[in-house]
Amino acid sequence: MKVAFISGTSIVNSSLFATWEVKSIQTVHGAVTYKTKGDFALINRHGYGVPLPPHSINYRANIRALAALGYLDIVSLNSVGSLKPDLPPGTLVSCSDYVGLPQGPATFFDHELKGGAPGIANNLIPLLIEKLAPEFKIHPGKVYVQMRGPRFETKAEIQIIRHWGDVVGMTAAHEADLCTEAGLRYNSLALIDNYANGLEGAEIDFAKFKELVKDNQAKVNRLFERMLEILG
Repeated sequence: MKVAFISGTSIVNSSLFATWEVKSIQTVHGAVTYKTKGDFALINRHGYGVPLPPHSINYRANIRALAALGYLDIVSLNSVGSLKPDLPPGTLVSCSDYVGLPQGPATFFDHELKGGAPGIANNLIPLLIEKLAPEFKIHPGKVYVQMRGPRFETKAEIQIIRHWGDVVGMTAAHEADLCTEAGLRYNSLALIDNYANGLEGAEIDFAKFKELVKDNQAKVNRLFERMLEILG
């Protein structure tokens, strides 16, 4: 199966992709570096040099590159904060909808009066839920709330947006909208690394967040190993 993955800094720290071939492709929105092996491609959304913060990522170049390479099915892994006490850190979710009000998601239609209906295809999620069980339990049908970043949300902001959805992040709505516009099928997976600021007494900053992501590295490695087996 020809599948492309989009992930974050956890894949840079993983030895799983160390032997994958590194390539680059030029798009009308800029150059994109990616890794490839067989029918798989992998993009680190933050880039492979100095990691870009979420609001500076060239989302349009990333998605246009995958389209140009002939990929239709995209599996995304996002790091998120939980907005619900019953979704603790370490939980895997799949989001079927999203909120992008504070910063409208990126678009390919800057100069056209045009825009498709938003959505997340999740066409591969039923297969992944079935095949990853019982080792991994995925909670589907969640709502992703996108904030701009790069700072984390204030406690007051969390008190507002916790009524909007289940998890909070800074990247997935951009990717989902662009995939829809480009005719690609976006599949959402998200690993909860922390409770959102103030929820369940959590205090979050970037140093603490990096430690929480590091704690989940082995789980991310194993998740990708299983997905490569299932989709291979």
